[in-house]
Amino acid sequence: MNLIEEHNKKYQFFSDITGVAMKVHSKFRAGLLESAYEAALKYLLEQQGYKVERQVELPIYWEDVKLDQKYRMDLVVNDNIILELKAVNFVDKEHRRQLFNYLNLTHMTYGMLINFGPKGLFSEWYERYSDGEIEKIKLF
Repeated sequence: MNLIEEHNKKYQFFSDITGVAMKVHSKFRAGLLESAYEAALKYLLEQQGYKVERQVELPIYWEDVKLDQKYRMDLVVNDNIILELKAVNFVDKEHRRQLFNYLNLTHMTYGMLINFGPKGLFSEWYERYSDGEIEKIKLF
């Protein structure tokens, strides 16, 4: 197996999840709330054998003190992939920053930003390394 095949095989789950998201988008089209896409994506991913949690609470800490503030991650797949879903006209840096913050707060390895917008399905894939660096992933 060459390096490109190894790379693509390592990140195959990104393609699989994007394929499921495409199925949801082609059925529902644009214009629904994020929660509708979220429910459908959860259902279909579970049908394919993925473990999926919806609206996972993410508490915020100041050092060792739990603050009176928490976030909710849209979907967490297989305990290490955060799916941040949007239903907006354009994905902007604030949407990416939200996903990056979730990755850094949880120390999870992978993140996907998926937009079910009117211009078609859009997805970006990221990996978080142990040093906290986050890199955009591409398949070849």
